[in-house]
Amino acid sequence: MAANKKPRLRLRDVALCRLLSVVFVTLCGVLLLVFLLASNSTSTTIVTHDTDNVDAYHHDLKFEKWHDLPQQSDLSLRLEKINGLPPRNLDLYPTLAKDHIIVVLYVHNRPQYLKVVVESLSHVVGIGETLLIVSHDGYFEKMNKIIEGIRFCQVKQIYAPYSPHLFSDSFPGVSADDCKDKDDATVKHCKGNPDQYGNHRTPKIVSLKHHWWWMMNTVWDGLRETRDHSGHILFIEEDHFIFPNAYRNLQILTSLKPKKCPDCYAANLAPSDVNSRGEGWATLIAERMGNVGYSFNRTVWKKIHNKAREFCFFDDYNWDITMWATVYPSFGSPVYSLRGPRTSAVHFGKCGLHQGQGENKACMDNGMVNINVEQPDTVSNIELDWNVHTYENQPGYKAGFKGWGGWGDHRDRHLCLSFANMYQSTRIASPM
Repeated sequence: MAANKKPRLRLRDVALCRLLSVVFVTLCGVLLLVFLLASNSTSTTIVTHDTDNVDAYHHDLKFEKWHDLPQQSDLSLRLEKINGLPPRNLDLYPTLAKDHIIVVLYVHNRPQYLKVVVESLSHVVGIGETLLIVSHDGYFEKMNKIIEGIRFCQVKQIYAPYSPHLFSDSFPGVSADDCKDKDDATVKHCKGNPDQYGNHRTPKIVSLKHHWWWMMNTVWDGLRETRDHSGHILFIEEDHFIFPNAYRNLQILTSLKPKKCPDCYAANLAPSDVNSRGEGWATLIAERMGNVGYSFNRTVWKKIHNKAREFCFFDDYNWDITMWATVYPSFGSPVYSLRGPRTSAVHFGKCGLHQGQGENKACMDNGMVNINVEQPDTVSNIELDWNVHTYENQPGYKAGFKGWGGWGDHRDRHLCLSFANMYQSTRIASPM
């Protein structure tokens, strides 16, 4: 019987060896795959922070990639991953103040301007109580370094992953077969739709509207830090000088708005006329919503978001003119903003679009910004018992204006609509 059992044992040994060989080869393959994936994910010097929880973050947000979004470049994917990182300076400012007003600074590529606004923000009373979000249109090392140097509050950087500046040879950047200027697509056999004036898209121009719309959707509905924020969010740009009393004044304005001006949609730090420094009266001012230092809450955002199609199909590359000429008029009543009689923010830029990037500082007077900050600008200067003076029938862009063009390409319009659907949200709105 022993002789009959011996071959069976050998067969079992052979089978076991084969099984162990298969397991060993499989494990080696898995380890090799993990190594390759890890090497690929760290092949850039841009991502310098811990990104372990980004995938879980997107899942938690119910993030949804629309099928009609352009195929992302490697740089675009890396920057999108950074958007999921937590704010910096948590060791210096571990908690935010109750009922804080989040500040969003959106920037392009004007480092000389950015230095000025960051320096002004460092002197704002109460800035350490809140979160500063910096939204970048493209990746520019000089801009990035300035923001990385901020130590006066929590700061979070986000990058528009579909910025034309991240796509060197494909939409939304410049494609080789794109129509240019006033090309006839049927003759040149090129891609693109002209605007109402016969001009084809210019990527660096359309990026302004794309960035603003992507930023709004991301800040209100996409970021863990802000998706449940029902209070006001302040929006400023890289050429806005912010006075030391701006944050405290805004806190007062947002608290007075429901009582003093319940029909006001927003609170502003500056007059709608960018050349005005205010009236100096002992009264609050209700006027059309300006584009310097404006703030509103989630209820207003929901109204704006519901007009995504109007925003995305209006032929004007300017986000603010689009809002004034088509979105606000569709609300059915005047869109007023409440502000103080003395400005707390100043637009200092002499150039628009993406000018002012160079070291020659051509868009700044003598390479410097001379803003006169007086004593009343250093402390809150709004009284609780002031009445409200309302400006009616103000000049400016209104319903019926056809737009300056630059936004006629169907690809830009549909990309814009895709931004409106990036995040699934069931937020509960609050009163204006």
